[in-house]
Amino acid sequence: MTTPPHSKVQARGLALLPLIVFLAIFLGSGIYHSILGTEFAFYQVKAPVAALPAIILAIVSYRGKLNAAIDEFLQGASHPNLILMFMVFMLAGAFASVSSAIGSVDATVQFGLSIIPPEFVLPMLFIISAFVATAMGTSMGTIAACAPIAFGFSQATDIQPIYAIGAVVSGAMFGDNLSMISDTTIAATRSLNVELRDKFRVNIWIAFPAAIVTIGIYILTNHSPQSIEYKDYNLWLILPYVAVFLLAFTRLHVLAVLALGVVLSGLMGLFVTPSFDLLKLNTSIYSGFEGMFEVALLSMFLGGLSAIMQKEGGLEWLIQRIYSITRLFKVGTQRAGEIGISFLVIFSNLFVANNTVAIILSGDMAREVAKEYGVDPKRAAALMDIFSCVVQGIIPYGAQLLLACSIAKLSPVELIGSIYYCWILAIFAVLAIIFRFPKLKIR
Repeated sequence: MTTPPHSKVQARGLALLPLIVFLAIFLGSGIYHSILGTEFAFYQVKAPVAALPAIILAIVSYRGKLNAAIDEFLQGASHPNLILMFMVFMLAGAFASVSSAIGSVDATVQFGLSIIPPEFVLPMLFIISAFVATAMGTSMGTIAACAPIAFGFSQATDIQPIYAIGAVVSGAMFGDNLSMISDTTIAATRSLNVELRDKFRVNIWIAFPAAIVTIGIYILTNHSPQSIEYKDYNLWLILPYVAVFLLAFTRLHVLAVLALGVVLSGLMGLFVTPSFDLLKLNTSIYSGFEGMFEVALLSMFLGGLSAIMQKEGGLEWLIQRIYSITRLFKVGTQRAGEIGISFLVIFSNLFVANNTVAIILSGDMAREVAKEYGVDPKRAAALMDIFSCVVQGIIPYGAQLLLACSIAKLSPVELIGSIYYCWILAIFAVLAIIFRFPKLKIR
């Protein structure tokens, strides 16, 4: 047996304590207030405030100078991926706010009700989100574009918001996992040194059946069986959403897509909606920014926290512990290796709350595990991508759920159980490990 790859970072389990403190405060408060029957239980303690004690603990326990700890935190909080995420949050909020103010969301919902039977609303939300995410390569941009419409459908039908938003997040994670231009796909294939198409050939046989089962569940559960009368709507007001959906299928950057959506929504409001003027456009954009402030701030706090935990060796300690467990298996080596690779990315994702970063962090170790246990690299890449998307789609402090819940005013913990696709995908991935499918020839 080989030993884990050498790392310059000294492994240290105590470095994970700050994030555990944050989760204990945030989730513990929500559960406590839920037991008491408090309305909006998980909003009683604001998540960024709950993160402050964890940040202080991480900085104080840092094995170095105080200034060095603060610099490490600031570098993590200002990582390019987090700045991108911050900008997506802001533009998503502005787009949702302006399009709602001019009546674009309502018009799009009424148009949908006029052509889609109520019992097919959830399947269509899932399918549309899946197509958009596959084209854009980002679940964040997809949720930003589709969640307001899903919430509008829930307001106009008997469908509860958690099911409508859950369908959008489910579709977004499907596309994030399979898209050829997704960060997770690129990170997984580069980590295992495999071609994109080879990883896709394995991935599709696991993800597509999970998607079919998810669509079947949405059809059979039929959350809104009654026919619903739709109201009159202005077809011009649908244009901003149509433009965003079409632009999603180009290679245009997600920030450009959302920015154009804001501009187009503003222009439609000025020319089509008589009561909408430049002052209201200004107010709507800023209101959208304000609505996203909490989730954007939390993302930056967690980014800084993750940087300190990584620097202090917390993630290295976690990865080494999982690697040690996989070495205990003496039989069924390939399955043991695939289980070990899956747990590497699962626990990394739980502690960094970013699926792409989780793949990058565990990539070197996963490559060594695949080599030691004879795991086909393209299967290893597919499993890493799958389980990272599964975890990212259901953790209540992940950017995807935070963004979706900010738009729909939901609790992230309440939403977890309604993201059917991620749970079903996890089941199919486990079955793929147990029964060794798909059986594809090694190129």
